[in-house]
Amino acid sequence: MARKNARAVNGILLLDKPLEVSSNGILQRVRWLYQAQKAGHTGALDPLASGLLPICFGEATKFSQFLLDTDKTYLVTACFGIRTSTSDSEGEVINERPVSFSDAELEQALQSLRGDILQVPTMFSALKHQGQPLYKYARQGITIEREARPISIFRFELLERDGNHADFIVHCSKGTYIRTLIDDLGELLGCGGHVSKLHRTQVGPFSAAQMVKPGQLDALAEQCHSSADFSALDALLLPLDAGIVTMPALQLNLEQQHQLQHGQNCSVVADDIDAIRLLGPAELFIGIGRVQQGVLSSRRLLNTSAVQKPATQINAL
Repeated sequence: MARKNARAVNGILLLDKPLEVSSNGILQRVRWLYQAQKAGHTGALDPLASGLLPICFGEATKFSQFLLDTDKTYLVTACFGIRTSTSDSEGEVINERPVSFSDAELEQALQSLRGDILQVPTMFSALKHQGQPLYKYARQGITIEREARPISIFRFELLERDGNHADFIVHCSKGTYIRTLIDDLGELLGCGGHVSKLHRTQVGPFSAAQMVKPGQLDALAEQCHSSADFSALDALLLPLDAGIVTMPALQLNLEQQHQLQHGQNCSVVADDIDAIRLLGPAELFIGIGRVQQGVLSSRRLLNTSAVQKPATQINAL
């Protein structure tokens, strides 16, 4: 798409990512449908995974990191008795063992994986070693030593069990690898296991009920492209600050707003906080700041031209 034909789209789309496509592939497709100048997603889903994929357009990309850092919820199906190299159904079978655990043993294993735990990231991850993603080393048969990292599993519950397959719901902190969690569960049960199905249902404040399916976008885009009127597509976008609505907010006056937007700090009456949502006059969302000893500094600010509507009403600008 030529840049001169692209639109200045701003907002967040909650896409229901389908199976068998990469997150980047569907991102580029959606960006083309919107004819948008700039877009990015907030945390990739593997081709074998489906579900909630927030896509940030324009100014919303400035705040995508805060969605990357938030908690998430997944529905996952585990296949027990087979351990694979990737901890999912695409990997090579490492070993097969009989499945003989009881429901009580399963619950005991789940309990040991709840709360604040340490997890060793999978080699099939995008974490980098000497500038290269770990999955590139893994595909060459190279294993890199990885340190265990702290994560939090807020919820890990059995929904249904049918023979060697079981459905779970997992609510977890950032940095959690669901494939590794299921692999660890299989090892605790003594039979091994891998992920056969994964569907994301929640990212921070966003839920599955808000998702838009690609087919819906395609139908609207056909009409929008033919009429050169993108209002129907733009109406699907959430406000720029929709992903950080739970962040504490600070109301600024016009002078304080101007100071920040000209690269200056300003004095405020507020407790120290590392990230605070900034609202200008008329409750305009203008960005995120940091307060230290009564001094407010900016972390990420919107371009002035993007601040046109109250934060609770912005759709597409």
